[in-house]
Amino acid sequence: MLAQTMTAATQKSLIGVLNVCDNFRPHLSPEPLVPFLLAPNVRPALGLLRPVVVAALRADNAWRIAHGHPLAWDILTSADTSENPPPYIAFAPALANGTPAARTQALAETLERWRAAANGESDIFSGVIGGTRWRAEWYDVYLAPGGALRVDGRDPLSVLEMSHDESGYVFSMERSACALFGVVTYGVHMTVYEQAASKHDEGESQMRVWVPRRALTKPTSPGMLDNSVAGGIAGGTSALDTLVKESAEEASLNPELVRKRARAVGAVSYYLQTTGGWLQPEVQFVYDLRLEPGEARLTPMDGEVESFELMPLSEVLMRMHAGEFKRNCALVLIDFMVRHGYLTPENEPRYLEINQRLHGQFDIERWY
Repeated sequence: MLAQTMTAATQKSLIGVLNVCDNFRPHLSPEPLVPFLLAPNVRPALGLLRPVVVAALRADNAWRIAHGHPLAWDILTSADTSENPPPYIAFAPALANGTPAARTQALAETLERWRAAANGESDIFSGVIGGTRWRAEWYDVYLAPGGALRVDGRDPLSVLEMSHDESGYVFSMERSACALFGVVTYGVHMTVYEQAASKHDEGESQMRVWVPRRALTKPTSPGMLDNSVAGGIAGGTSALDTLVKESAEEASLNPELVRKRARAVGAVSYYLQTTGGWLQPEVQFVYDLRLEPGEARLTPMDGEVESFELMPLSEVLMRMHAGEFKRNCALVLIDFMVRHGYLTPENEPRYLEINQRLHGQFDIERWY
């Protein structure tokens, strides 16, 4: 069994690795958070807003009034009433009752103004949407996590009808700005591995994983170790189509091979607060791809990866403990090790807690 190959170094619990990524709970926030809603009477919330974002949205409404534009935001906070109802920020009624395209356009206009300001060194949002952090890529936002994704491939600015399918799609927004609004985002990760029977111990398996090192030019986590293939799911795109695209661009994997052999094995979810305090609840669709030894070699293609290394699981584990992996990639690899029997209740003292938290629900019932 794979678990038999674990070294003494693996006896240290991986709960610390998980805590670095799944590190936020709304009810423990040291600052007040305001729910971001589609409309005042619609729950659950789409996201959670920090005070600095609430202030910026107030200022955005003021800018719109001064320039003769319709209001975009319906804002109720404790400063607006003496009766102390639950605070919220929602789309203005015309947008809440309008089309996804109208909401997408209104928010895009706001974010473009913020982006212009963020390119100044002292702006509060410069570390999120300033300079090269702006991705110019749409991410879709849904009424609640857990439904089907929008996969029609349409430009969000052309979606003129309300969603009547299972997606609950409500609008799209610039990828880098999602952390400002605390909305759930979606990505895809694939672990590519090789496994061959050991010549030394009958029945024992030798498993190695293709591990890339991120390019130093990446705007996030430069130079850190990553999962074999990973990428965010752009608006209107399926998880599998994203995986095929990223596999070719990042790892030079044949698209036909990926479509035929990649196995969907679940999803991992976690609630990350960045070092800057921004909120990133994320869902990662998880795939495995097993290659025969020597069948294919992963090589960088688009400049986002510096190099690949075929790494034994024991070394992967040691480097995870050393903090060399990008935070969310470490969680996906923990999930891989659980599913393949490398981590067990016998060698991981926090086994149950780790399994539960790999599939968290973001405490969404606390978003009000």
